[in-house]
Amino acid sequence: MTGPFYVAFEGIEGCGKSTQSLALAEALRADGAAVTLTRETGGTQIGARIREVLHDTANTHLDPVAEALLIAGDRAQHRAEVLMPALARGEHVVSDRSVYSTIAYQGHGRRLPLDTVRAVNDWALDSRWPDLVVLLDVSHDSAMSRLAHRALDRFEREDDAFFRRVRDGFHTMASADPAHWVVLDASGDPESIAGAVRRAVRERLGI
Repeated sequence: MTGPFYVAFEGIEGCGKSTQSLALAEALRADGAAVTLTRETGGTQIGARIREVLHDTANTHLDPVAEALLIAGDRAQHRAEVLMPALARGEHVVSDRSVYSTIAYQGHGRRLPLDTVRAVNDWALDSRWPDLVVLLDVSHDSAMSRLAHRALDRFEREDDAFFRRVRDGFHTMASADPAHWVVLDASGDPESIAGAVRRAVRERLGI
């Protein structure tokens, strides 16, 4: 494709999104490209405050609809403050999570109406969805083993059944739109995964 692209890394907690989004951004910068590395939620000052509410383990009473709307609010602010300005400057955007996490977690995981979740977030995005999604696929057991060294946040404490629904949701979306998704086994070493990501981005986006 021509022009700057927007690529998002997706997957369940502990799959390696933060590591691999950073690795891709650094690789693109090494090639001379201008890149904005960001994340959802929490990619803006306002978003960081929303993220604190969402991840706080004390907020066990947070209603699923309220949760989804808070995330959509973060997304709208991120679109206005980070995503669209970066693309307008001609910079590629690499994001740790995106709208597809909301569909997977709040739609499939929380069982909120998928059409409603998609419509609210399309509004928040002003219909500017990622150009490419890299799904880093690992089992829940494998992901949790990577997080064993620290305290778990509110999402990470969800049970196996929740994460099975989330993971299935990601795969459902990837299967329905293979032109915009790359699914990679993320159970290997980070350097090998980073190489696979770079090859996929080069093949799909032509850079």
